Amino acid sequence: MTTLMQLEDVTFPGRLGPLSASVDQGVWLHLVGPNGAGKSTLLEMMAGLIDGGGRIHFAGQALDDWQGEALARRRAWLAQHQSPPFAMPVWHYLSLHQQGSADPRWMTHIAEALWLNDKLTRPVNQLSGGEWQRVRLAAVILQVHPGANPHGRLLLLDEPMNSLDVAQQAALDRILLELCEGGVTVVMSSHDLNHALRYARQVWLMHKGKLVAQGGPDILTPQQLEQTWTVPFREVNLDGERFLWPR
Repeated sequence: MTTLMQLEDVTFPGRLGPLSASVDQGVWLHLVGPNGAGKSTLLEMMAGLIDGGGRIHFAGQALDDWQGEALARRRAWLAQHQSPPFAMPVWHYLSLHQQGSADPRWMTHIAEALWLNDKLTRPVNQLSGGEWQRVRLAAVILQVHPGANPHGRLLLLDEPMNSLDVAQQAALDRILLELCEGGVTVVMSSHDLNHALRYARQVWLMHKGKLVAQGGPDILTPQQLEQTWTVPFREVNLDGERFLWPR
């Protein structure tokens, strides 16, 4: 499997590291851990938005060497919180994230997949919280979707399931699996351990800025989680699937 990103002794004062790991191309990687574990800081560093110590290589070259426009063609980033910009229509906001030569039908495809096709003319500052979250997700997905942008490689999401109902979360899962099948790597932070058990190909378990375990979803054991959250966990198997809950 091809390595897309390599992190070597990555640090950020008071929040993160040192942390070393690699991210493969086309996988769905979940960052899990308690609040304050450093997940958001790590995602920002992987996006090239904040500087710290150590080295990060992305798609064959140092992340610091990428120019803004070239990097934006290859990676997209969803922050945990963002205010709507003015009274811009949804279609206009989405178009700002689409490559100029891209087929406009991809915007329609992604909007329909996230149930936004009837919201395209509505101003973004008049959307509900869940609607705005889906618009933000549609925008960053459009930015790197291999159908709309052959250069897209990496999608970084900070708690993307916020404000989404169960059906909307399932719709997002389908799109993210589609991205991975197209060779795009998805890295997301989440507090939903059972979602990681079901969908993650790789899991990084973080605590107090450190990477305490990495591997497949099998690293999420009651013993490992109890050490991280300091509360007991239990594991249940239903219809051949694992589920984890705090006791």
